[in-house]
Amino acid sequence: MSKTAESEGALETRGIEPVPDAERTAKTRELFPTWVAANISVLLLTMGASLVVAYKLNFWQAVVVAIAAPVVSYGLVGLIGIAGKRGGAPGMALSRAVFGQRGNLLPGSLIWVARWGWETINAVTGAYAVLTVLDILFDIKKNDFLVIVTLLLFVVATFAISGLGINAVQKCNKYATYLFGLFSVLVLIFLIIDTDWSEVFHRPAGSTSLMVAGIGMIAAGGVSWIPTSPDFTRYLPRTASSAAIVRNSIGGAGIVVLPMVLMGAVMAVSTPDLASAADPVSFLGEILPLWIAVPYLLIALVGMLLINAMSMYSAGFTAQTLGFKVPRHWAVSINALISLVFGAILMLVATSFMGSFIAFLSLLAVAFSAWVGVFGADMFTRKHYDSTALIDTTRASAYWYRGGFSPAAVIAWALGLVAGLMFTSSDWFSGPLASNNFLGEYGLGWVVTIVVSGVLYLVLPKPADTTTAPDENETPAALAV
Repeated sequence: MSKTAESEGALETRGIEPVPDAERTAKTRELFPTWVAANISVLLLTMGASLVVAYKLNFWQAVVVAIAAPVVSYGLVGLIGIAGKRGGAPGMALSRAVFGQRGNLLPGSLIWVARWGWETINAVTGAYAVLTVLDILFDIKKNDFLVIVTLLLFVVATFAISGLGINAVQKCNKYATYLFGLFSVLVLIFLIIDTDWSEVFHRPAGSTSLMVAGIGMIAAGGVSWIPTSPDFTRYLPRTASSAAIVRNSIGGAGIVVLPMVLMGAVMAVSTPDLASAADPVSFLGEILPLWIAVPYLLIALVGMLLINAMSMYSAGFTAQTLGFKVPRHWAVSINALISLVFGAILMLVATSFMGSFIAFLSLLAVAFSAWVGVFGADMFTRKHYDSTALIDTTRASAYWYRGGFSPAAVIAWALGLVAGLMFTSSDWFSGPLASNNFLGEYGLGWVVTIVVSGVLYLVLPKPADTTTAPDENETPAALAV
């Protein structure tokens, strides 16, 4: 843990300004429980069920999806996280060096808005967990008043944890990891004993295109963390192992995603309506015995709290980079309020949670991938980040470029975003190239976005780098993994 977090006590007051090298004493192994906690979500069970019910995949295809999705998405999380140890600042602050002080407002605003949706989904899932426990233990049925109360309590708890800062978030992650692992093993044992495995293993294989699309669906959650991954590596010293950052990111996520997705796929064989359930939680009370279901739901509730706390922690930085002149813990309150309002709408008005969720995931991946392509391409050519220029938003900043914009980055980002949407299909939106071609049918719109934006950024002329390199020995070779 960083000295900053320790010296300031429970409340972290540092904002988007780079962390001084003397205070960057975190360890790469701390990333493992961080990304474990980021995936403690019963939504993975529901997505695993969708692979069987909606995508018509068999068990072995689900295994491939469950392995490939975290490797791809959290491999990118780890790679972009390397920028955090190089620059010591949050991802959207480092992004100023790429897009320019004003240009960064464009992807920053889109990512901030997209994060509202992700936090809303998590808040709703957490509230459903509370409602399900109340129903199982006390036979208290859901009503509009109870929906608002449980949602409010969840959002307030999330705000409290994320407002405290990285120290509180990482400590909660550590204990939640142990508890979740223990009860996941119990659920797994129950499924092994109770499941008709002949039915599981004799299902026919689905199409390859839907298997690839399934990888994209599961990977979308990880992709949403990519722009914020430097937020959790900025307290690492410059000499921290890049390979260890990537390894712990993939390992922490994979150890949760793989069993959770497969458990959902197995559950769906005996409960085929799981993937189309009215909410993503209540089915656990029907499938699992009481002594497993209740503690598992409570731990899942803690997991959703931590996921949203991590998301809001980063969202506070994003709000600051957009010009909100408030401390980070108060910037977090903006997202908390939005989650409360949107969550109430989703729980009280929307008719299909899972349909809305999968449609949101397909668009979420594209929205984040445009930034990933540009920022990732820049990482492999950039020698350093200038700490002073990052926080200087005036015309004197070395990252002001042309009128506050880096034309190459903004153009590459915008065209990559448009290209990806053209190949994307969902219940809410379908691009003109979303069918009758390999990329559209395989759900690769988000991959198109990364490739187009990244390649365009590399070939377009960029403003000259006039910043001064830090004294530390930090070169592009440090990116090698």
